Amino acid sequence: MGLRVLLIEDDETIAEPLTEGLGHFGLTVDHVATGAEGLRGPYNDVVLLDLGLPDMDGIDVCRGIRQVSDVPIVILSARGEEADRVLGLELGADDYLAKPFSVRELVARVRAVTRRTQRTRQTFPEPPGTPGTPAAPGTPEPLPPYEPAPSPTYEPAPALAYDPPAPPSYDPAPGPPHDPGPLVVDRRTRQVWVGDSPVPLTPKEFDLLALLSEDPGAVYSRQQILDRVWDPHYDGPTKTLDVHVAALRRKLGHPAWIRTLRGVGFRLAVHTGPNAPQVASP
Repeated sequence: MGLRVLLIEDDETIAEPLTEGLGHFGLTVDHVATGAEGLRGPYNDVVLLDLGLPDMDGIDVCRGIRQVSDVPIVILSARGEEADRVLGLELGADDYLAKPFSVRELVARVRAVTRRTQRTRQTFPEPPGTPGTPAAPGTPEPLPPYEPAPSPTYEPAPALAYDPPAPPSYDPAPGPPHDPGPLVVDRRTRQVWVGDSPVPLTPKEFDLLALLSEDPGAVYSRQQILDRVWDPHYDGPTKTLDVHVAALRRKLGHPAWIRTLRGVGFRLAVHTGPNAPQVASP
């Protein structure tokens, strides 16, 4: 019997040919377009997860699935940066494949992760005898069969073990070498621009930038940010905040947009001068 795959991908131009291509290799695909649908399950034999989902960050979906299931997860994403790969793998993904990719390579990776899972389960075989018959002395207790939860309780609390370099004790870089234009954070449409260039952000990255832009120049402590952007009861490693700040700095085009105050927190820089970039937050 062929493998059954849960594909969590919002882009139909990717999902449709991918479903067809996987079918040619004997894989059956159940496709959903949102993170919420994916979290409801069932997860089948393996999950193929896109990170750029419309309703939530795919990293949160990975975290939610892993809280309730050990099903193999392969992340499919256009985000090929090291921080994204490390974050996904540390949250429990079994593999990470950057777009674009070939269907043949994806099938090979799916088969590899399912083989690893099957070997792990075979380490604990069922005890001899009929169900209910006590195992012979010395026989290890079997693991219960894997049954995906149909409706997991999801709490979007990302956690990771990724440890980026410690932030410097001084503000990085005095400012952009040229005027990139104003930084605009539009909360109504959840869009961001630097000058005339749109900046695509994940939901968590936008929420973090929107918080800092509420009062540009004001310092927000790490705990304040975690409470408002993640969860008031978040108790995971705080390094997840450093990963998101690093991603924001990269996407905004210069690290000087977000300043670190060592041991205190972060602030959105307010540049002064006749040609300095400004922050607008409609």
